[in-house]
Amino acid sequence: MAVRHRLIRVSPDEVWDVLADGNRYAEWVVGTSESHPINGQWPKTGAAIGFEVPLGPVRLSNETVVRRCEEGVGLELEAHAGVLGTARIAIELRPWGEHCLVIVDEHPLRGAGGMLHNVGFEALIQLRHRAMLARLARLVEAESRPTARSLSAVPSADGAGSA
Repeated sequence: MAVRHRLIRVSPDEVWDVLADGNRYAEWVVGTSESHPINGQWPKTGAAIGFEVPLGPVRLSNETVVRRCEEGVGLELEAHAGVLGTARIAIELRPWGEHCLVIVDEHPLRGAGGMLHNVGFEALIQLRHRAMLARLARLVEAESRPTARSLSAVPSADGAGSA
């Protein structure tokens, strides 16, 4: 079972906002090139998004289904990977001071992925999770930073704003 965590320097609500947008799945999930809702309202239980995985000139279409959703706290997904079968991916958000500890737990659920699962496969999943959590962190931390424009509108010590 591949479990990985990362401290992201934003609130859990800010991380949840990205996870709760099915159109943004491909922005943080490694290996996907685009995503779009195909069933239900993401991330409600039973909702699904379609995504594509480019492999050279071929593009494989797959889907991810929400199996459990606890708004702002956790999301459990079943990712379909064609002939490899499916995987269970649990994402947990924990408040950590003013930041968010994100924990990802993935393991094969059905199909060939379970038969292929071994120490080497586990190491590849760990590398994928490291990259995925780094993408998620970059994405939400960049969106959380105040812009230079908003900083210039902050009043100075004498009460006058700088513009």
